Amino acid sequence: MLEEPIFFVPQFQDRIWGGNRLASFNYQLPYEKTGECWAISAHSNGQSIVRDGAYQGSSLADLWENEAQLFGPQVQGEFPLLVKILDASDDLSVQVHPNDTQAQQLEDNEAFGKTECWYVLDAVEGAELILGHHASSPEEFMLMAEEQRWNELLDRISIKKGDFFYVPSGTIHAIGKGALILETQQSSDTTYRVYDFDRVDQTGKKRELHLEKAIKVTMFPHQSCVIPPKILIDQEAGKVRQLISSDLFNVYHCLNHQSLRHLKGAAYLLVSVVDGEGEIVVNDRNSYSVQKGDHFILPYGVQAWESRGEIELIWSHT
Repeated sequence: MLEEPIFFVPQFQDRIWGGNRLASFNYQLPYEKTGECWAISAHSNGQSIVRDGAYQGSSLADLWENEAQLFGPQVQGEFPLLVKILDASDDLSVQVHPNDTQAQQLEDNEAFGKTECWYVLDAVEGAELILGHHASSPEEFMLMAEEQRWNELLDRISIKKGDFFYVPSGTIHAIGKGALILETQQSSDTTYRVYDFDRVDQTGKKRELHLEKAIKVTMFPHQSCVIPPKILIDQEAGKVRQLISSDLFNVYHCLNHQSLRHLKGAAYLLVSVVDGEGEIVVNDRNSYSVQKGDHFILPYGVQAWESRGEIELIWSHT
């Protein structure tokens, strides 16, 4: 049974709204506008590859299908989660995602809908999110959209570093210019664009909108979902908070200063180092150096783990 972290080489996505801030995570960026780092992913549109060790070169999807012992006794279906870092050097489109049932009805190749959550790693002064709308019905939404009354229709929220947002499927949303965000989501790439600020791509064409599908999956009226974090550890050695606990995923944030021992609490964990450098000790034996930009899974064989050094971590599990 494997008792060590499985480190991954992330995949990158070229986006019209992307930039170059992901280079601060020690990445060599392949695009001038690199918008997304798919850090831990088994989705066919961007699969993470094992960086080293016994499974070097394998994709996460391969491991999930052929090495089920790494993930515990409940392995079934497709790998459920996807972790990204997004660099919004321009506004993302206003969009919405379906739930599981809607995704399976409306799409041919998606097993999951897309509920997601955002941890703000950095934000320029004045950065905003769009989160929700003010229409009472699909008919009112379509009327306001047709009349280009976007400032009336959409709800904007100012953001700062350290903010956290839970974004259930059916929520109209957009990440605004200047935000750097770690996103934990269901493993889905289904997005229905509602509005794209009338911008054009390199060929001079506007990107496709998906209003018909968007209206079918949008929540009416919008219901805000603010969930306060739960403090699990608060001491000189560091602070650990549970950012969200839901049926789809659980997400934790850790500011580590010295040495913190963690209970695993799940068959496997998805872990991202979002700042600093330090060590991860597993099963009270082996130590592994980690730094900003590392992403790894702690497999089923890891029962206990410890974080050391000045590092900031975000981890998740189903």
